[in-house]
Amino acid sequence: MIQELRSTYHGVWSANYDANGAYNWSLMPNMSLLKEMKKYVIIVAGGKGLRMGGEVPKQFIPVGGKPVLMRTIEAFYAYDEQIQIVLVLPVAQQEYWKTLCEEYSFTLPYRLANGGETRFHSVKSGLDTIPANEEALVAVHDGVRPFVSAEVIGRCYVEAARTQAVVPVTDVVETVRHLEGDGRSTTVSRDDYKLVQTPQVFTLSLLKEAYAQPYIPAFTDDASVVESLGHEVTLVQGNRENIKITTPFDLVVAEAMSK
Repeated sequence: MIQELRSTYHGVWSANYDANGAYNWSLMPNMSLLKEMKKYVIIVAGGKGLRMGGEVPKQFIPVGGKPVLMRTIEAFYAYDEQIQIVLVLPVAQQEYWKTLCEEYSFTLPYRLANGGETRFHSVKSGLDTIPANEEALVAVHDGVRPFVSAEVIGRCYVEAARTQAVVPVTDVVETVRHLEGDGRSTTVSRDDYKLVQTPQVFTLSLLKEAYAQPYIPAFTDDASVVESLGHEVTLVQGNRENIKITTPFDLVVAEAMSK
């Protein structure tokens, strides 16, 4: 196999030639570009725990002896201790969270922002705490996804430094059926679909521009907000353990993974 390298601002394009002369190009990112950019993560934790059937919001439920939200914050510090964390919580939950931090001696630094009416408004609230004139990458992550791997976090930031907008995804492993309007359903190719995770990572300037738009119900995640500007989103491989804890069954799985 022969390898050809061509340097660019964003990195080095590598062409791998096989014995038959066929080749594929791939980009080895310029890590110095990433190092020059400040890294933020907005962790959105506005759940009310309704699907859990209890009074304690899901982000505060202990998993493996520690509240879910603390595990989520720790995952990003495990990736980079210099990362700037913005935690978005409903005002009504902030005192309880502070009590939990004292109880568990949780001292990792973060800045606190007030949650909004919808996820869109909560992300916008967190984004407003970040100065607009910085050269930065901003991740947005669900507070109830504590098992995201450092490898996935890093992959998202590296690719966002190159393409400006990145979403981690996993393959669909079960058969998928499409519901027709008349009540019937048909099997569709699962290869045509991906399951979307967080963190979704963007350049600060792009995310600021996207969240300057008026809210519409079609904004279900950050990628949908950015795509409404006409900007393409790059997909990278996520990790299957990066589950979103929303139901009692998810808690059982989370307990098993935390051991």
